[in-house]
Amino acid sequence: MASHRVPEHVPPEMVKDFSLFTSPGMERTPNGDPHAAVACVHDGPPIFYSPCNTRDGRGTWVITRAEDQRRLLQDTETFSSHRSLFASALGENWPLIPLELDPPAHGAFRSLLNPLLSPKRVIELEPAIRDRAIALISKISASSTSCDVMKDFAFPFAVSIFLRLLGISDERLDTFVGWGKHLLHGDGVKRTAAARTILAFIDELAATRRIKPADDFMTFVVQANVDGRPLRDEEIRGMGVLLFVAGLDTVATAIGFDLAHLARNPKEQELLRSEPDRIVLAAEELLRAYSTVQMIRVATKDISFEGAPIRKGDYISCATMIANRDPAEFERPNTIDLARKDNRHTAFASGPHRCLGSHLARREIVIGLEEWLSRIPEFRIKEGTAPITFGGHVFGMENLILDWS
Repeated sequence: MASHRVPEHVPPEMVKDFSLFTSPGMERTPNGDPHAAVACVHDGPPIFYSPCNTRDGRGTWVITRAEDQRRLLQDTETFSSHRSLFASALGENWPLIPLELDPPAHGAFRSLLNPLLSPKRVIELEPAIRDRAIALISKISASSTSCDVMKDFAFPFAVSIFLRLLGISDERLDTFVGWGKHLLHGDGVKRTAAARTILAFIDELAATRRIKPADDFMTFVVQANVDGRPLRDEEIRGMGVLLFVAGLDTVATAIGFDLAHLARNPKEQELLRSEPDRIVLAAEELLRAYSTVQMIRVATKDISFEGAPIRKGDYISCATMIANRDPAEFERPNTIDLARKDNRHTAFASGPHRCLGSHLARREIVIGLEEWLSRIPEFRIKEGTAPITFGGHVFGMENLILDWS
């Protein structure tokens, strides 16, 4: 452990050698279970300091209890969201909007965007989402008795829905997925190159939509007003990049973890297949058990939080995959119970920054599972193959080869 990374104000007894990037089970592992590996933090203190818990090697305080995470995420005055996570890869400083804005500015942009991803809007999108799932699965089942489910279904399905929202065709889908992988999981060089490419693409799309409007998100953004004025270029960029990046990874990864779980648990697979009405409830439990995102906040002032001497500028981690395995919050948290009720998981975070796209993500996951289970016979992980999992700012999975021969 690199002790020079520990600030002087952090008591040595509060330092724990843990990282969502490098701890056992977090690095690329065949047949890994990073969620179980993370759950072990609940055997220790409710808050501790990790000397290296961001992509760029910075230390963070780690909040382990779900109740404490919710309290912290509600307190936007003390714990700011502004980190310029994407812009920092370019050596710049501008926010993803509304994700990295604090109130009151956050509220104005959130209100602007809420109707685009509301439950009503998601109901309108549902036929197109289902058609996309059916088309992909039908193509798979007609040509083979096995597939790489991430490449052949999860990514093409989830990413194409977001591209449609942005007003982009599927022709370059593989290219966009590649950009996302480099941005979220690549090294520094790949991450910077991907950020530049995505930014240029969003700027170009915005310029096109100013001249040639269409019925899509980017047209809405370039024509929108907030606080009685048109959006600035930087604001359009911050909103466009956020939607693009948010659609590239998280829903596809959730579907991958869900199908891997069902492949390893044939009785649960058969139950959902024979009683599809259970899928909605099951999807919530799978979201809890296989949450994928770490939220980071920045302290705006010195504060003692649950006995931790947090200082202005300190980073604080609220990792969904930790909160959702909290034994104080969930009975038998490491048991995956597809009939679990009153499931207060925080897979989509909590507080004012609760995921704007949560309604859409939920429907995509449920529809993806419904159509897969109704069209693909009993499936398992193909003999001789092993899915690869990894931790990080966003957990991931690849090489999930399913077989139903």
